[in-house]
Amino acid sequence: MTFTITPAKRLQTLPEQFFAALVAKANARAATGRDVINLGQGNPDLPTPSTIVDRLKNAAENPKYHKYPPFRGFPFLKEAVVQRYKEDYGVDLNPETEVAVLFGGKSGLIEISQCLLNPGDTCLVPDPGYPDYWSGVALAGAEMAFMPLREEKEFLPDYDAISSSDLERAKLMFLNYPNNPTSAVANAEFYEQTVAFAKKNGIVVASDFAYGAIGFDGNRPISFLETPGAKEVGIEFYTLSKTYNMAGWRVGFALGNPEIVEMINLIQDHMYCSLFGGIQEAASEALTGPQQSVRELVSIYESRRNALYEALDEIGWKANKPAGSFFCWLPVPEGHTSMSFADLLLEKADVVVAPGSGFGAHGEGYVRLGLLTTEDRLREVAARIGRLGLF
Repeated sequence: MTFTITPAKRLQTLPEQFFAALVAKANARAATGRDVINLGQGNPDLPTPSTIVDRLKNAAENPKYHKYPPFRGFPFLKEAVVQRYKEDYGVDLNPETEVAVLFGGKSGLIEISQCLLNPGDTCLVPDPGYPDYWSGVALAGAEMAFMPLREEKEFLPDYDAISSSDLERAKLMFLNYPNNPTSAVANAEFYEQTVAFAKKNGIVVASDFAYGAIGFDGNRPISFLETPGAKEVGIEFYTLSKTYNMAGWRVGFALGNPEIVEMINLIQDHMYCSLFGGIQEAASEALTGPQQSVRELVSIYESRRNALYEALDEIGWKANKPAGSFFCWLPVPEGHTSMSFADLLLEKADVVVAPGSGFGAHGEGYVRLGLLTTEDRLREVAARIGRLGLF
């Protein structure tokens, strides 16, 4: 008799891991010996500032951190993120009730669906949007209603266009500004509209603020939590991954509404002990120490952006410069889908970009590039594409 292992139905509902397939394509091409320039992922290319690394080295020797950490994180780390939000955004947070420590922002984006959605509930999701929102909704057995992000609307959702049936079933809504993948930013007026919309319809707002430190042309992105009433209707997810080049360290936070923060803490009580104490101490150094490294990082991304768009303009590829994040959202040439164009660039130019269709149906017609290599390599990308004579 054959022994059969049958996976739970929830695993069968998970969406395809888009980025895993993208990485496999890129690695297969590079394995042939080609000089592949990979701009398809959102993985910071610069190292973590040395002051943070040194703090970890010293903290790792502290025997206190060799034991289990407190389930919900050390108080000093929560106090550190509270200080950073006060200094950067003027937002007051209670470290005991309005801060949850996460294993990176991604875990919180998955967990909030488990906390708030039942089978049959609806989640409002941006389209295009970060695919891991879909994963959390699928694991909860809930459904998604997509909010199109269109260029003519500055890639902001149109709340008036959401159907009454979706509004009746919706319990949760994801927002993400500066936006991945479109690089759009949100203004205070939009967030005011969002709070009013959420209150009217009883919908919790989950603001994904992963790129909150990265704004260009002298403009710093604003936090959803700066908006009056925001903490009544939602929370914000913040991560150290992009601000401090700490993607591999897996440090994030859920901030805001105390009821939702408690739900996230509760579900994590059943899943984890908190982060290694040495990492928590180093993370507090990042948040409370000098912020010059953040300013320098944003300046580097802005300089890279300018170099790339100058080179793209020379080959005739026209697009608006990103206002925030480290992504560029570029229209594909006539006669191509986003996938066919991405495949062409890999096969003919050894350049990896992310096809917009991987972020949702309304991502079709675009590709996403990351500003995650040197200016010279970005100019080389434009030169390689220019030689294809597509524009």
